[in-house]
Amino acid sequence: MSQESKLTIEVVCPCCQARLTVDPELGAVLHHEPPPKAETVTDLKAAVEELKGEASRREAHFRESMEAEKEKGKLLERKFKELLKKAKDEPVTRPTRDIDLD
Repeated sequence: MSQESKLTIEVVCPCCQARLTVDPELGAVLHHEPPPKAETVTDLKAAVEELKGEASRREAHFRESMEAEKEKGKLLERKFKELLKKAKDEPVTRPTRDIDLD
């Protein structure tokens, strides 16, 4: 048994936290231990409070995104005005055509 344990590698999956026992010579999983199950809520009052907290976080995030959207319009308007002013200041030149290069 000690010989077997020396020849195997135990790895914890970073994604699901499952424990895998791998044989390095074969490159195969010998044993899979599922991750521990998440705790279920037994106190309903605590669950309700958590849901109320989530609702307030959603509302705050929504308000922040609304403000960002309003500012986005102002920013785009400012950029447009700057580029329009720059375009008006530049002289209008005729683009070179292929025939002009001869």
